[in-house]
Amino acid sequence: MSQWTRTALKILSSDQLRTSDTHLYRLDIPALQGIDIYLKDESTHPTGSLKHRLARSLFLHAICSGKVREGTHVVEASSGSTAVSEAYFAKLLGLPFTAVMPASTTRSKIIQVERLGGRCHFVDHAAQVYAAAEQLARETGGHYMDQFTYAERATDWRGNNNIAESIFRQLTEEPHPEPDAIVMSAGTGGTSATLGRYIRYAGLNTQLVVVDPENSVFYDSYQQRDSTLTSQASGRIEGIGRPQVEASFLPEVIDRMIKVPDAASIATIHWLEQILGRKAGGSTGTNLWGVLQLAQEMQKAGKTGSLVTLMCDGGERYLDTYYNADWVAEHIGDITPWSEQLALLG
Repeated sequence: MSQWTRTALKILSSDQLRTSDTHLYRLDIPALQGIDIYLKDESTHPTGSLKHRLARSLFLHAICSGKVREGTHVVEASSGSTAVSEAYFAKLLGLPFTAVMPASTTRSKIIQVERLGGRCHFVDHAAQVYAAAEQLARETGGHYMDQFTYAERATDWRGNNNIAESIFRQLTEEPHPEPDAIVMSAGTGGTSATLGRYIRYAGLNTQLVVVDPENSVFYDSYQQRDSTLTSQASGRIEGIGRPQVEASFLPEVIDRMIKVPDAASIATIHWLEQILGRKAGGSTGTNLWGVLQLAQEMQKAGKTGSLVTLMCDGGERYLDTYYNADWVAEHIGDITPWSEQLALLG
């Protein structure tokens, strides 16, 4: 093992010790008494999102597999947040980094990648990022990190303070320490795979429910058991939903999927800001809308218990989109019907 590799692994381990855990908020929702809803805030990572965990795991996997060495040009296909996180770790390790992303990616994410010393290479459509990233890595003699293939392989799903282990440890002293369900959206599918595997490994009764936005093929693929589905439509909820079924998406560990309208996702993050005082990204709205549907089902059945989901990133990255009324009206449409439903919850 080279000295660079030893140093790189120590740097990644040090980052994990500093940043591995995040807060678990309990939301106060008057209309859902007896059902505790928890939101794990992944926006507090140094790079501002859940993807910080993934990026660290991907670098560890690539370095220990001999794919990334001193001076290796790292290339990734991303809709934004993974690119920011990988740019951070590339800078820590002194490696050149290029993110291949759709031209529609939020400007603030592009700026963050560039501030961290990374470059951005743009394509017109989300489905084009794969081939463009692979070609760029080949042309530069670099390594294509390929989060969509390696996300579920790179994470230690049995423990090592992964997100699933962290959630259940934090719930230990709560009234309902074993939640009825954990709700998660899928981008690569890596986080849902980790959650589903850990639930089974630990012998828990918790269900894994995966939510999916519009213009994504995951939901239909799950329902039809068809992994060949593709879509030419572009997603509007950054970071989740894909135009093809990714290799890291594991339907076998999922108990249920819910399709969430994009307008519901955006209405939910505005509602969440009112009750939590925090802005969240669109994928958090997708997650929380799914949780609220499950909570209302539990309430109708006379059940009590707990539900958990994630705040994937903060809303500061989306001030010019999801928190801009004109942008929402033009790109998402009228969110009033969804907002009115949410207002009934308190």
